[in-house]
Amino acid sequence: MKTLFITGGNNGIGYYMILEWLRMGNCVSVIDLNCDNIEKLREAYPSTLLCFKGDVTDLESVKTAVNGTRRQFGNIDYAIHNACLCLFKNFEEHSREDFDRVMDTNFHGAINMTNMVLPIMKKQKRGKIIFTSSGVSVTGFIDLSSYASSKGAIESLAKCLNLEYADSGVTFHLMHPPLTDTDSSSPLPIPKEFKALPEKVGKGFIRNIDSKKMIITPSFKDTVSIKINYLFPITLGRLLVKLTKRQIQ
Repeated sequence: MKTLFITGGNNGIGYYMILEWLRMGNCVSVIDLNCDNIEKLREAYPSTLLCFKGDVTDLESVKTAVNGTRRQFGNIDYAIHNACLCLFKNFEEHSREDFDRVMDTNFHGAINMTNMVLPIMKKQKRGKIIFTSSGVSVTGFIDLSSYASSKGAIESLAKCLNLEYADSGVTFHLMHPPLTDTDSSSPLPIPKEFKALPEKVGKGFIRNIDSKKMIITPSFKDTVSIKINYLFPITLGRLLVKLTKRQIQ
C-alpha cells in the first residue's frame, strides 16, 4: 500500500487520479480549497482517504496537510502538484495582480508542496514529486500568457530539481495532459468532442505513474503529441491558434 499526496483533487483529472489510486488499494491525501466531492468519496474509502481544506499558496496550510498525512499513513511515496489557476485574458487585460495570483497557485504552490514533502522523501531515500504541466507552456497560446508562463516556470523547476537531487533517491517529473474537458478549459472555444475525458486522463496518469521518464503522459498518443510540441513549438503554437480562431468563426 502506497501513499499519494496531491494538491487540487476535488474535480477533473485530479479527482479521477485519486479515485483510481484508491481502487488499486492505496492511500490518498488531498489538499484543496473545496473538498465537497472528496468528502463524498470518503464514505467509500474512510480509512485510506484524507482531505484537508486549504490553499496551496499558504505554506502553513500545506505543512498541516503533509504532517497530517504522515501521521495517518506514515511515509509519502508520491506527491503531485495538480492545483491550478487559469485566467483567459489577453495580455493587455492582465494586471500585475493577475500574474501574481496565477504564479502563486501554479508555481509557488508547487514550491510549497515540494518544501514540505522533500525532507520526508529524502529521509526515505525514495519518492516521486510530479508537477502537472501543459502543452501551452511549450507552444504558447493566445489569451493564456499568465497560465502558460506559470507552467513554463514549472518545467524549469522540475529540470533543476532533478539535477540538484540526482543522488537523493527522489525524482521529479512533469505530467502533460491533453486538452481535457475540465472546468479550467471550459472557456476555450473548442467543442467538447475535441477534448479528452478527465476520467480517462486521470486513469492513464495513474497507470503510468511509475514511469522513469521525466515527462509522464496518460497514453502513447499523448507521448507522441508532446514530443512533437517540444520539437516544433512555434509552428505548433501558430497552428493551434489558427485552428482555434477558425473554430470561433
